[in-house]
Amino acid sequence: MRIGITTTIPVEAVYAAGCVPVDLNNVFITSDEAAALVAEAEYEGYPRNTCGWIKGIYSVAKRGDVDAVIAVVEGDCSQTQAMMETLQMRGVEMIPFAFPYGRDRDVLRLHIDKLITRLGTTWDAAIEWKKRLDAIRRKVRRLDELTWTSGTINSFENHYFQVNCSDFMGDPDAFEAEIDARLARAERDDPRDIGLKIGYAGVPPIFTDFYPYMESLGVCMAFNEVQRQFAMPFDTGDLVEQYALYTYPYDIFARIEDMSREIDRRGLKGLIHYAQSFCFRQIQDLIIRKHIDIPILTLEGDSPTRLDARTKVRIESFIEMLRF
Repeated sequence: MRIGITTTIPVEAVYAAGCVPVDLNNVFITSDEAAALVAEAEYEGYPRNTCGWIKGIYSVAKRGDVDAVIAVVEGDCSQTQAMMETLQMRGVEMIPFAFPYGRDRDVLRLHIDKLITRLGTTWDAAIEWKKRLDAIRRKVRRLDELTWTSGTINSFENHYFQVNCSDFMGDPDAFEAEIDARLARAERDDPRDIGLKIGYAGVPPIFTDFYPYMESLGVCMAFNEVQRQFAMPFDTGDLVEQYALYTYPYDIFARIEDMSREIDRRGLKGLIHYAQSFCFRQIQDLIIRKHIDIPILTLEGDSPTRLDARTKVRIESFIEMLRF
């Protein structure tokens, strides 16, 4: 079975059940028809002021390329439940999952247990898959380190490998082989001038050319907050603890603590905070600005398009300010 996921979930359970996870976000944003997928949802009645990611995920999921969808109804997008109901109306099998507010380990264990049971597998099998996937995650951490220490991995590659740790591209062995090949080249290459190091906070950008454009300005995106979390950067042998330490689904203050630590460790000079249009996380921008003490540029995106001229000017002005 191919199991769609709406965001990072305990993917170990999916693999343990002998299923193939499919991150619907990645299918949507890498599609040549990404803009058309958004328009398709709007044509069917989704409001204009609905998150572009939600509309894209809906259109991908209803096409029938997955057998069921695991939807995160707590700890991700506030619009996921309504999307789940419109997919149920179309006959798509939905499997709810929740990250409990406050990181209650007992409640989180209960939700993981319910997912494991629903998929027809066991805790022991999920733990074995955790060991397998952790070996890949450690290699992605090395790729991340090379991005901001030697520059032998570029910003887009760092983003690409981290964001694909949500589902390991449905084939962990092939994904690991791709990582190994890239790591081998990077370890052989001579270090390059990294240039201005800045960070990225927030969900992955819906802009289709963000990372190449930043590279063209001589900027190293030396930190991807949420993508790095998809790769589970904290070592632990416990499956519940792994998803309790994972910062994205919980409160903003743990995310700020993680960002602050990495800003200092990586020597970042500025931070770009991306906020998706019509997302409740836009409100959190004011908290981030209150607690992060380096310059911040907030960008907003709606649909999957290239960066517009106004946004490019804002980015260029921010970069010039950081340099002088």
